[in-house]
Amino acid sequence: MTQRIAFQGDLGAYSHQACAEARPDAEVLPCRTFEEVIRAVRDGRADLAMLPVENSTYGRVADIHRLLPESGLRIVDEAFVRVHISLMALPGVQIEALKRVRAHLVLLPQAAAFLSEYGIEGVAAADSAGAAAELAKKGLTDEGVLASDLAAEIYGLHILARHIEDHAHNTTRFLLMSPEPDTSRRGTHGMMTTFIFQVRNIPAALYKAMGGFATNGVNMTKLESYMVGGSFTATQFYADIEGHPDDPEVRRALEELDYFTDMLEILGVYPRDPKRD
Repeated sequence: MTQRIAFQGDLGAYSHQACAEARPDAEVLPCRTFEEVIRAVRDGRADLAMLPVENSTYGRVADIHRLLPESGLRIVDEAFVRVHISLMALPGVQIEALKRVRAHLVLLPQAAAFLSEYGIEGVAAADSAGAAAELAKKGLTDEGVLASDLAAEIYGLHILARHIEDHAHNTTRFLLMSPEPDTSRRGTHGMMTTFIFQVRNIPAALYKAMGGFATNGVNMTKLESYMVGGSFTATQFYADIEGHPDDPEVRRALEELDYFTDMLEILGVYPRDPKRD
């Protein structure tokens, strides 16, 4: 049975690219918002959710760390997608004819040097893939779009220049989420465990809670804090560690963490993406 993956954005968005790379045989379901992506899985309209969590240039995706624990879904895989930006226009249009290009606000600064070289104005759009669909529909010959190669393919646009981003490292990390957890050992590059916790109201609680990971040699690749419940004093932490909860060193570290927390919840156990290296 073919799986269906829900993602935020239009067909051709980088989230769509993440779905295609992670599960090439799956169907996709475009959604307007992250909340709609989560609802699609909970309502049974999709089997999995593809959600971006962080970008190597812009950091954490807004609101995503609040949405993950509330979603009721569990992380079953991760995907690192290299954000390549291509300039596209209608077939037959040359780059010299372009007066402006439209793209998501985040993409425009990443291609600033290229646009400046050709004297092209960058105009912000709600979504790059959506801008590509709109260009194909309107048939404008003096306008281009910055988006993925996949968007050009889907909407029949011609790529005038590929991979025009100023920096060669821009990568987005996505999490593939399911209604059911999968704690089996899988993949060939090790395992990751993601969890959230709240520390007890005692002096140096966070310092003491983190000590177990250091003494047991567990590598913590991410630790972030964010407010919960609208309170400046209620803080929740989000963490990624290398390893499986059944690994002796991970089990000991989590047991020590549990002693210093009021809440500890594992959000997912999943294979380590080889692109982390």
